[in-house]
Amino acid sequence: MMVSHTYEVTVIGGGPVGMFAAFYAGLHSADVALVESLADLGGQTGNLYPAKILYDIGGFPGISGADLINQLEQQATHFHPAIMTGQTVETIDRQDDGTFLLTTSQGSITTKTVIIATGGGAFTPRRLAVDYDPALDDQNVFYFVRDLADFENQNVAIAGGGDSAIDWALALAPRAKHVDLIHRRNQFRGLESSVEQLQQSPVQLHTPFLIESVDAAPNDKITVRLKEVRGDRNETLTVDKLLVNYGFMSENKQLRNWDVALDRGKIKVDSQMQTSREGIYAIGDAASYPGKLDLIASGFGEAPIAVNEALSFLYPDRRQALHSSQLYH
Repeated sequence: MMVSHTYEVTVIGGGPVGMFAAFYAGLHSADVALVESLADLGGQTGNLYPAKILYDIGGFPGISGADLINQLEQQATHFHPAIMTGQTVETIDRQDDGTFLLTTSQGSITTKTVIIATGGGAFTPRRLAVDYDPALDDQNVFYFVRDLADFENQNVAIAGGGDSAIDWALALAPRAKHVDLIHRRNQFRGLESSVEQLQQSPVQLHTPFLIESVDAAPNDKITVRLKEVRGDRNETLTVDKLLVNYGFMSENKQLRNWDVALDRGKIKVDSQMQTSREGIYAIGDAASYPGKLDLIASGFGEAPIAVNEALSFLYPDRRQALHSSQLYH
């Protein structure tokens, strides 16, 4: 296949961190491509948690996943990068002239440097460990929330005990008719401040309980039967909707085809976000280094490091901007 253009930087992964990396490279007037395997930009934040309120984004007391992605998309497209969605990068091969050939599910891309920002990779929700009628999915049983309005004035049960489950319970409490939160432990795994809010909220807690069965009930409702963990108590809830938040299983199997050194399924990088292959960098949840925190905020800090290193690799005599005040368009 004839390749007619060579990009200076190609970012693989169109989640928040990848989008910001593409924008930051644009600030340096780099010729950028942004490649995303899904049909839309946004990654997990935009596609799984669009209604979730995020509290660890600098400058925002709280912002929904959808609003954050909208802002990032406006920011990223300001410098008109080549955005390629619905394309999965299958291999990354070094060519004789030092550039990289990215073979994708849709064709090929030639680039001088690569920044990997694939997050946790492909993701699927951890499902209920009980058999139930699959016809209830997306009618009464949900694994993520796209719009809080879908739960307005309804009885909602939430299963889970981490940050996301607690955040959903707090977000739905003022909008739903009633919210029940089911967790298999007495202690929750969320942020201390969120747990304190939860304990002061009208959300009814059911701990330590596991879901034993889910069945259709009259009037388009469902019956959720609970069994106490290491106990004999049973409870029954009749609700309009059940939101299951047991987390997601991610798969970054394509990393093995990219010939980069891995550390427990993530890409091993140094303090410059450099991988084991010169000219290839990794940031965000895809990257691993001592003290790494899997936060969007961390990825936002890693993106400028990777971009500056990539451009310094290409143009060692060019001085990169060191302060925000030096970056302008």
